[in-house]
Amino acid sequence: MAEQKKVPVKEIEFIWTGKDKFRRKASGEIFAVDEKTAQVELRRRGINVTHLKKKPQSIFSKKIQKITPADIAIFARQLATMLNAGVPVVQALDIVGQGNENHSMRDLLLTIKSDVENGDSLTQALRKHPSYFDELFCNLIEAGERSGVLESLLEKIATYKEKSESMKKKIKKALTYPVSVVLIAFIVTAVLLVFVVPVFEDLFKSFGADLPAFTKMVIAMSKWMQQFWWIITAILVGLFYTFKFFKRTSEPFNYFIDKTLLKTSVVGVIINKSAIARFSRTLATMSAAGVPLVEALESSAGTCGNRVYKIAVLKVRDEVAVGQRLQFAIAEAGLFPHMVQQMIQIGEESGSLDAMLSKVADFYEEEVDNLVDNLSSLMEPMIMMILGVLVGGLIVAMYLPIFKLGSAIH
Repeated sequence: MAEQKKVPVKEIEFIWTGKDKFRRKASGEIFAVDEKTAQVELRRRGINVTHLKKKPQSIFSKKIQKITPADIAIFARQLATMLNAGVPVVQALDIVGQGNENHSMRDLLLTIKSDVENGDSLTQALRKHPSYFDELFCNLIEAGERSGVLESLLEKIATYKEKSESMKKKIKKALTYPVSVVLIAFIVTAVLLVFVVPVFEDLFKSFGADLPAFTKMVIAMSKWMQQFWWIITAILVGLFYTFKFFKRTSEPFNYFIDKTLLKTSVVGVIINKSAIARFSRTLATMSAAGVPLVEALESSAGTCGNRVYKIAVLKVRDEVAVGQRLQFAIAEAGLFPHMVQQMIQIGEESGSLDAMLSKVADFYEEEVDNLVDNLSSLMEPMIMMILGVLVGGLIVAMYLPIFKLGSAIH
């Protein structure tokens, strides 16, 4: 029977006051799954707790206290630097933790340091916080501890995390512009229909002339919007929350969305190439760390960022597990270009799979960078068409009767 994966436990932020090991007054914040766990952790640190309660969450404090993937990448880089300098793990964790400006991150690192001090390996301490350290991160740390090259693996993790976050930010930034423009265009159209068109309608009534069909259609839309705007709003809100619900609960729905996105013209190309880049980078990093190929493929599946690729990589893992060579399993998946298949074949035959996969990742990361940089210009015609149809169409409809009147006078 397949091993059941642990579900990440959400940690709660507590505020505490008490006395430290030198009997001085102390206070602070701590993340734990419950109050009892928080008390046990504070006792480990030598704190005699006098008061402990959940921290009230405001919008602003929640935003400030959030631990981001960028924080984890910085932590990996700093810890690698400390270990390279010969600093012991416990002391390195203490230095990095105490110097962290993010209070949540500082508390997390001090908790990990306390676990390591009490006999846990670094891997065991990190696995207690699956919300922040995923299976890939923990597997690489475990490989580093086993082989005695922890600092080298931490540098690889930091590089991997930095590249992954950089790619995510670039894609997000590129998609924000067209989505924002189209959204604003729809809002402007709604405002024109509800508030501006009725003013023109009153003006047209004073003409006493027959209006063009296009103008009549826009006025009819305006009247409908004024009468049923609340229905439209309710439908849009309902669709939004329905989408969020199915996105959170339905795996077939998420698969359908991911599959549909892959087939879109511009965004689909970026998603395809970024999925291959992430898969290649992850597999290269884990292969270089000496992680078994089947285990590395399982971790790589979760980092593709698209369920179609995830399922395909898991099938590749199953094929490899029963003795199939990676190059043939990848070819059978039907998602990876011929160049990727050839590079994997060369890597397997020459014993340099990690190096070949790194070259594949570099190539596709550069491809994604170029596509993202050009995304605005690629989508500009579509944006202009939407703006022209929505806003331009309304303006033309409102001025047609005036042009018609002007030509009749002349």
